[in-house]
This record gives sequence, structure tokens and C-alpha cells, in this order.
Amino acid sequence: MNDMSFKENVEKALANTRLSETLHTFGDGYLIAREKAFAGLDFQALREELGAIKDDVRVNRKALLAEFIKNAEAAGSTVFIAKDTKEANDYVANLARKKGAKTIAKSKSMVSEEAHFNKAMAAAGIESVETDLGEWILQLAGQRPSHLVMPAIHLVKEEVSALFSKDAGKTLAPEIKPLVDYSRKRLRDEYFRADIGLTGANFLVANTGGIGLVTNEGNARLCSTLPKVHVVFAGIHKLVRNMEDAIKITRLLPRNATAQLLTSYITWIRGAVPCDGGTKEQHIVLIDGGRSTLYESEACHDALRCIQCGACANVCPVYQTVGGHVFGSVYISAIGVILTAFYEGLEKAEPLVRACIGCRSCSAVCPVNIDLEAIILKLRHEVTEKYGMGTVKNVAFRAVMKNRNLFHTMIKAASRLQGPVTQKGSVPSERRVIRHLPMHFMEKDLTGWRDLPAIAPRSFRDLFKTLEQKVENPTCTVGFFVGCGGDFVYPEVGVKMVKVLNRLGVKVIFPQGQNCCGIPALYSGDTETGKDLARQSVKAFYNLDVDYILSICPTCTMGVRRDFAERLEDEAEWAEKAKVVGAKVIDASAFMENVLHASEKLKALNLHGGEAVTYHDSCHLKRGSGVFAEPRALLESTGYTIKEMTNSDRCCGFGGTYSFLSHPQISKQITADKVENIHNTGVKTVAVDCPGCMMMIGGALGKQDETVRCVHTMELLADAFGV
Repeated sequence: MNDMSFKENVEKALANTRLSETLHTFGDGYLIAREKAFAGLDFQALREELGAIKDDVRVNRKALLAEFIKNAEAAGSTVFIAKDTKEANDYVANLARKKGAKTIAKSKSMVSEEAHFNKAMAAAGIESVETDLGEWILQLAGQRPSHLVMPAIHLVKEEVSALFSKDAGKTLAPEIKPLVDYSRKRLRDEYFRADIGLTGANFLVANTGGIGLVTNEGNARLCSTLPKVHVVFAGIHKLVRNMEDAIKITRLLPRNATAQLLTSYITWIRGAVPCDGGTKEQHIVLIDGGRSTLYESEACHDALRCIQCGACANVCPVYQTVGGHVFGSVYISAIGVILTAFYEGLEKAEPLVRACIGCRSCSAVCPVNIDLEAIILKLRHEVTEKYGMGTVKNVAFRAVMKNRNLFHTMIKAASRLQGPVTQKGSVPSERRVIRHLPMHFMEKDLTGWRDLPAIAPRSFRDLFKTLEQKVENPTCTVGFFVGCGGDFVYPEVGVKMVKVLNRLGVKVIFPQGQNCCGIPALYSGDTETGKDLARQSVKAFYNLDVDYILSICPTCTMGVRRDFAERLEDEAEWAEKAKVVGAKVIDASAFMENVLHASEKLKALNLHGGEAVTYHDSCHLKRGSGVFAEPRALLESTGYTIKEMTNSDRCCGFGGTYSFLSHPQISKQITADKVENIHNTGVKTVAVDCPGCMMMIGGALGKQDETVRCVHTMELLADAFGV
């Protein structure tokens, strides 16, 4: 898939409003149901345990595979290891010829989709019939799945009715019951007609040689029992050590996939079973197809922990906007990005790697603790190394941003030159905005649906020099990592933070040598620029005599605390310094609440914020730093009333350069969803703790409803203090 065809597919998906509505309806319901399904369970502890189980399988996979084969063959199964999907297809085709088989009844199997199994069988003169309802619908439609668990989720009942009516030769009402009744009757005959039944496997149990199937329809049981030959089509990564491990996975799999406590059917099959007085044949085809290469990848091997619950799609804002036929190949959404790179090649995965917005929703919901976003970032580096990142980013990151003096000089120049395209914004009145840009393509992608904030006339680093901090006997001294947004676009946020901290007895130090956190470069795959920027800021902060280093940007917080040391791991001295600096970094709200216990002190002051606000949880604040209760506690302690919006932690669509250079039209739709949720609260103030979110939400509100303002929590606290 080249970049142009990907963009065309995006445009088509965005034009299909029913698709987005369908996926959002499911996603909203899923979140509520999933929360109920996990009630009383420690999800983090459970997923850490499953991650450890799957890691042990990776480390001992050769021994476990040998154990599985030995036990399966002892139970009467025939096991074949295929180096790729072609060998797997050829094995089944040859088996069918040997048995004189003409028809295969097939239950759901993603690895068979990966193998393009039905097409391969058709080429061999063998009919392969899907018996999973969703898969059969897609077979009739000539489409591929758009979701790992719910393959036809992108279709509505009217579309299914048209497909079934064509198959039946008569009109079927677009209602669930008649459509299900027809499919049940129509597919029932296929089980009896089939010469071979094919299933996948959720588990390959090493110490028994058996397989496990987790399903909701019962068709897998019919496919595995009625035909006289049962073929198991499975990837080698489905190995588990024992039944105990498999059962632990079944505790999380249905809850995370469909928010069920348990699926309708869990089936365990070991060896050749009796069949009409004879013995049934079982052939287990184990497919590598790039999995061994992925297992050997130090940066990406965690992806093979995946138990294919599909939850990373259920919560992904990009998937909910354009669907799995765009944001995916055979496998979809975040896990699909990674698997596509290893199973189909980096070229096929390139546009998918770039399409991730980096919101970390997938990482937060993964039941086996895969940091999917981190792996995608590593793949993005490989994509950039091979295919580049475009002229604009090359100049911005490698020529300008690394040179701090040049970078800041150019920002100041842009501040002076932007005058003709800026105007005063109405909320808040002191901020200027860019309402329109002169060129059509820029208008469509940049200002047609949002205002852009103007560069501030004076940066925070310049304003800080004029701040007088009257703090006698400070209880704490902190450094301040301001970030580009806080420095050049919203310097007043940093100023107000300093004033609030001073009132709380804290002195702030600002080292002028700091530069960008490097996340924009890192998220574009430019690791070298990221390293250079990390060194600059580590140098600025390392010898600073401070207790903590505060940030008003959660992306910067993650960048300094998590990424600096990782970026510099090959440079021992810098890496050690980066760890020292990173250990001190904390979000400003988290510092105030968790270190200063400010909400208790603020309540005693009887401050009166005096208005209702809604709060947007920034992606990297909640899912990157685990901070969400703290800003709410601070706001409520100063007299603000919080009216929660629906899906407060769903991405606002910013994603840095994602919303400006690479995928502005996807961002546009994601932001529109956020603005709708804000409007539904009826409040006139949105509080956030991220300059990027301020830029995105505030810009969209500026175009749609100037009576609603978007401000940083630090600004609201300062207002309550009257500073």
C-alpha cells in the first residue's frame, strides 16, 4: 500500500459517516460494559501475570514446541510445521486431494486470513466455506475482516440483508432474527456436507498436546467434530505451558474482547477422537510466517504476547474514525501495525506505522501488558530510516531544532512576521489566533476547521527573567521544564504556575539551556535528533540543585522521564545523567497534590473558583503518567465544580505534527467528537493540563463556539488565587 492509496482510503472512510457512527457506538458501549466485567479484579496485576507467562513461552519456545509436538503425536495427531503460509496452504490442499475432499467447513481463524486460505483452496479446486457468521457475511461480500473478533463490525443490518437476500434468491427483512435464522439454516448443511473441518486455536497446550478454542457461536465445535478430518490452523505463538496458563488467559480474554465474563463455548480437544465408530484424523498445522523473526526482535518481541482480543481497536480513536480496512491489513489497529511489518513487510506497514496518533489507549487496555505505542515508535524509526520523513520535518528537526539558538531566533522572527494573519481571539481576550491561511490546501488542513494559536510576542524564557519570586524560606525548590508549547505559544501558563507555586511556598528555577523534549522528532522516527535534544536538556538540568523538575506538558514529562535514558542507553555517562534527571520529573498538578498536598491547604483558604468546568484528560497525562485525580482535586479545592464529559480521556486529535502535517483530516474528526462531548456538558470552560490539547480543543472551539474557553489547570488555580 503506497502513501497515496492510503490517503485515498482515508478520504473514502471519512466520507462514510455511518462507518464512524457504528464504530463509535460500539466503542462507547464497550467501555461501559468492560468496566463492569472487570469490577472487583486487579486488571494491572492480572495483565502483568499474563505478560510474564507469555514471556516465559518466548524464552522457552523451542522446548515447549517440541513438548507440544511430542504430546500431540502421542495422542494421535499429525503435526506439520510450515515455515510460511504457502507451505501451510499447500499441506491442506495436498491433504484434501489425498482424501478426495471437495469441501472444507471453516471456523474463524485469523491466521487463515493471513494465509488467504480460501483463495488458495479455490485455486486448488476446493471449496472453503466460512461458518462463523461474521466471516460468512464477509465471504458473501468479498471483503476481509475489519476487526480481530468482530470481523463484520463495519457493516449494518441493511447491508447484511442485501447480501443474504442475494444468496437466498428472495428478499429478507433487515432485522436480526430473520437474518440469523437464515444463516443458521443455510450453514447447518455445510457441516454435514464438508469432508474436512478447519479451526484455529487459541491455545496450543504444551504439556498435553491438546488445543483450546474460545468461541461464541458453537460453529468451531461442529467444524471440529462432524467432518472426519479436523485441521487445526495455528501460529506457533499460540503455545502455552499448561492448562493452568490457558485458563488464566480465558479469565481475561472474553472480558477484554467483548466485555463478557465468559464466552459461550470453551472447547478443549486432544488428539484423534471417535467419529461414527471410526477414528477421526486431526492434523495440526503450525505456522511460523515471520513469528520467529519477531520473537528474535529485541525491540518488538512483546507483540507476540498478543491473545487477539481486539481491544486495541475498540479504544483506538484512529480505528473508530476510519475503520480496520484503512488502519490495518490482515491484522488491524495497533497490534496490526506491528504484525503487518513482520508478516507482510515494512513497505506494507509504512502508512500504518505513520497513522498511529500515539494516544496510548491501546497500551492501557492490553490484557498482556504490551506497550504497543512504544513498539510502533521503534518501527517508525525503521520506517524513517528507510523511507525518510519529508522535507519539512527534515529541515525543522535536523537543521533547526537541534540548534537551540537558531531555533529560538526563528521562533522570535515568526512571532514578528505573523502579524498579518493573526487577530485577537475572544476567549481569552489576550491571546491572538490565526483564523485563516491564504493557500487553499493550508486552509483545508490547518485553519478550515480550527483556529491556530499565534506565537506569543514574548517567550516564557524571556518572561521568567522579569518574574520576581518573593518566597521566604521556601519549603521546596523545583526546576521547570517548560516545553515548546509552554515556552512559545502559552507562556502565560508557566507564569501563572510560578505564581501559584510561590503562594504555596515553592521557589522555581528555570535553566535557560533547556531545549525541546524531542518527542516531535522521536514520534516522526528521527531518533538521532531526539538523542541530541535529550543531551541538551540533561546538560541543562543535571547540576541543578532542585528537589523536583516540574512540567506543564505531559508529553514532555514522558519524554524526559521515560525516553531520555532509553534514547541515550548506548552512551553510558549520558544515560546515567538522564536517569538522574528523569527521576526528578513530575507533572505540575501531580506535584502540587501528591507532594505538597495542596488541595487540603487550598480548602482551608476558602478560595472561590466560582464556576462549573469540564475536564479533558490528556492522553499522556492519564495513560503515560497515571495522573487524572490530582488536577480534579486541585480544581475542586479552589471552588470549581467539575461536570464530567463523556469519554473525558479519549484523545483530542492533536498528536503533534500528526494533526498538522501527516493526518490532519483524521485529527479533524477525532477533535469534532471531543468538541461534541464538551458541548453536551453545557459548561463554558474546559480545563486541560497539556498545551497541545489546549491548541487542538481551543482551536476547534474557536471556530465552532467562541463562548467556550479552553484553559490550563494552572490558569484556573491562578484565577482562584487572584494572581
